[in-house]
Amino acid sequence: MNSRKKYLSMMLFLCIMLGVTTLIAMCIGRYSINPLDAVNAVVGRITGNTTDESMETVLFVIRIPRILASIVIGAALSLAGAVYQSVLKNPLVAPDILGVSNGACVGAALAILMGASMVFQQVLAFAVGMLAILITIAIPRVLKKNSNLMIVLAGIIVSAFMSSVLGLLKFVAEEDTQLASIIYWQMGTLANVKMKALVSISPVLFASGLIMVLLAWRLNIMSFGDAEAKTLGLNLKVLRVVCVVGASLLTAASVCLTGNINWIGLIIPHLGRLIMGSDNTKLIPVTMLLGAEFLLIMDTIARVLTSLDIPISILTGLVGAPLYAWLLWKQKAKVL
Repeated sequence: MNSRKKYLSMMLFLCIMLGVTTLIAMCIGRYSINPLDAVNAVVGRITGNTTDESMETVLFVIRIPRILASIVIGAALSLAGAVYQSVLKNPLVAPDILGVSNGACVGAALAILMGASMVFQQVLAFAVGMLAILITIAIPRVLKKNSNLMIVLAGIIVSAFMSSVLGLLKFVAEEDTQLASIIYWQMGTLANVKMKALVSISPVLFASGLIMVLLAWRLNIMSFGDAEAKTLGLNLKVLRVVCVVGASLLTAASVCLTGNINWIGLIIPHLGRLIMGSDNTKLIPVTMLLGAEFLLIMDTIARVLTSLDIPISILTGLVGAPLYAWLLWKQKAKVL
């Protein structure tokens, strides 16, 4: 099978799997729904024919917004991870290593301490997350050493600083109310995602994601080396900043909706490379579908496994760490 047929077959398979998983997620839970009834309810909502009112409430108020958020956020975090790793030429880089995730958590914690609404928590989380990446980008420029390694080191510095600020905010938070909310946010959950919030942040996710997909072939050229890329007419400084900011927008927008979700941006791009290779024009779409599928499965398990919603980062960590170890073994630890 040639490369293009393999790519198209994989995309078709992943799309079918995502559709099947979505239907399963719609049907299972404390209120079970027959798959045919679920499909009829969706068709009825589109055509304006109302079916069972309680079933529609479960589907369209609770489950479908959460399912859509899982798909969108999983794809966004996976895309961000793939872009970071390609631009910085470091397979160990993840969306949370450049300070975006910790910055967003700091913003949310500040809003929680102020007693702000969920909407303001999300706005402040997004704002501080983007502030963190701007500081990360500014440090190499101030030091006049704008290399990939310096960006990673600057990200580690900013991430550690934001983590310390978050620790301070947790220390001064009220133990019974504010502290629990901050910790729950830090572990990530899709239980509080509303359709209105998802729609409001979708333009940022869509625009950033589209730009990253369109720049995929330029990322391939960057992998040849700086000298070769400059010979082919690429402005590496501008391209690097655009890609880092675009991937950071994806991360900040995701974290402001769901809190901090670990491992997806690190392991899913590796899984995509194992399947499709390092060609970003094929890797990025496959990685996005894999990430959407992975997070949807994890969130469905978090929702139905116990009577309480399990924070999503607990599950992604429990599954992600062994999966990453397996991926390293499959690749014969070439990344180390």
